[in-house]
Amino acid sequence: MSNPILGRVEQDARNGYVGFRDDARAQQGGYQQTQYPQQGYPQQGFPQQGGYGQTQPGFPQEPPMQGGGWGGGGGGRALTIDDVIMKTGALFAVMLAVAVPAWFFTPAFGPAIWGVGLVGGLGIALYLMFSKKAVHPAVAVAYAAFQGLFVGAISQRYHSYFDVAVTGRSDLPVHQGIVFQAVLATVCVFGAMLFLYRSGLVKVTQKFRAVVSMMVLGYFVFALINLGFALITDTPFGIGGSGPIGIAISVFAVGLASVTLMLDFDSIETALRTNAPESYSWTLALGLLATLVWLYLEILRLLGRLRSE
Repeated sequence: MSNPILGRVEQDARNGYVGFRDDARAQQGGYQQTQYPQQGYPQQGFPQQGGYGQTQPGFPQEPPMQGGGWGGGGGGRALTIDDVIMKTGALFAVMLAVAVPAWFFTPAFGPAIWGVGLVGGLGIALYLMFSKKAVHPAVAVAYAAFQGLFVGAISQRYHSYFDVAVTGRSDLPVHQGIVFQAVLATVCVFGAMLFLYRSGLVKVTQKFRAVVSMMVLGYFVFALINLGFALITDTPFGIGGSGPIGIAISVFAVGLASVTLMLDFDSIETALRTNAPESYSWTLALGLLATLVWLYLEILRLLGRLRSE
């Protein structure tokens, strides 16, 4: 998968979620079926669907858990779409709760606020990329808070320059503000990508995943180089500036982030289909938050470049 945080969902579904077992995963080869010689004893146990081995007399059967999963190693109940929605909403609430004060404190402490948010969010993201465990709620909340610092500070900077300094107006209508337009565009893109995915107009295949993954990795490296270039040379927007090359880069980045949303949707559907544990909802919510923040920032940068011309 292209989203680094959600990149292990399919692998976990195939190999087995930590501390959890389910029918769908067994269908994908997550469990090896054990055969016992039938020596005249009647077999009893689970129906043969999905590859579970039959249980010998005297061995207790595990009761089915809510959502179709099976308890094992303290796995708990299976994931539902409501879990993902609620956790995603909670993380967005945390991010907004931090972004609002960050907005007001940015004029005085701008570099410190967005710097802490950038380093903290990037550090957690890199940790999760190499972690094999499900995201802990505290880690997810911390990531949302760091993102709130960064998003609030950057949004305030764009507002101060493009809504106030460029136009010379402090009473610019909200709908003409660059931040409002970026938020609206992010919501519209999210809706469009969800429609394309759910309608089946765009199919998420393995080849599609591989191509997008390579593109995201390449753009991630470019973004780090571009950030260093912008800081060293004090060039707005970095490589390409606000010229045609810079605008083309932003259009590509917005498109790449938009496509990544569909892969995130597919990750969520895979987790639901394979009866992932409920605790996995934090992983899915955090991954979706990361992509939406990325998309918002790329749209904000594109609008800034267009307004600079």
